[in-house]
Amino acid sequence: MERVVEIEKFDPESSYEVSLRPNSWEEYIGQDKIKKNLQVFIQAAKKRNEALDHILFFGPPGLGKTTLAYIISSKMEANIKVTTAPMIEKAGDLAAILTNLEEKDILFIDEIHRLSPAVEEILYSAMEDFRLDIIIGSGPAAQTIKIDIPKFTLIGATTRAGMISSPLRDRFGMHFRLQFYSDEELAKIIKIASKKLDIECEKDASLELAKRSRGTPRIALRLLKRIRDFAEVEGKSSIDLDVAKFGLDELGVNELGFDELDVGFLKILLESRGKPLGLNTIAAALSEDEVTIEDVIEPYLLANGYIERTARGRVATAKAYELFKIKNNSLF
Repeated sequence: MERVVEIEKFDPESSYEVSLRPNSWEEYIGQDKIKKNLQVFIQAAKKRNEALDHILFFGPPGLGKTTLAYIISSKMEANIKVTTAPMIEKAGDLAAILTNLEEKDILFIDEIHRLSPAVEEILYSAMEDFRLDIIIGSGPAAQTIKIDIPKFTLIGATTRAGMISSPLRDRFGMHFRLQFYSDEELAKIIKIASKKLDIECEKDASLELAKRSRGTPRIALRLLKRIRDFAEVEGKSSIDLDVAKFGLDELGVNELGFDELDVGFLKILLESRGKPLGLNTIAAALSEDEVTIEDVIEPYLLANGYIERTARGRVATAKAYELFKIKNNSLF
């Protein structure tokens, strides 16, 4: 199902993404504690003339992990190479990437929890000793070749920190969890982005867009682009509150940022009247895959207290029953 509030896969080569992506700490709104810490660590590394320590970013998709990696590379005055874990199918793929890095370069691996065990083992020595241990041949004739590689910085990003093995996680010197954004932070992001799109977004309109963006900048920018279309078709030189509300309603995004899939997810839980439902049951009822439910739908609902995960399955909270004005005997 196509969703306007779905967090699409980030494409670093997309001209739209590149044009709206912040290029400096000043432009990057939100995640203030992470920014302050990174600024200190970057300054220290530059003073020592060393590569920055390895960094792990984790949290729901669309919160700015890739953007942070690009800003870090800019401030470190280093090249950045971007890939995703599923693209590194075998140890040779990783070896080819690492041997082409230069001193202090940054390697950004998205979805790092999806690395295969064979590739992950190669990464251990690369991260710790800046050396590749490659086994050639098999059986008694097998030989280990050691190849020194430049001192680089690995930045890993994941939406599922719990799926990263302990040996890999422990090799990252810095761990940062990105949080959902406040409406005020998203409104600032929308105002900055609207100027880059050559259209003014009025204050109350930017706040309305922010409230329906699920605390996620990427969704806010996606909605802004669509509402700009409504404004231009209506012949307006700016996005005002009326066109923002009209466009968002037409897109099927309600005041809480829920679309039909979110509402359907909650209704399935509400109809169970407090009985926990397994992920596979919910996925079958929604005709969606389990990964989409866990990575895209649930994080926002969990963070805002509409659902709970229990050992037996998912359940709706009292807040969800109140939202739909349904009385649940198990809760009231």
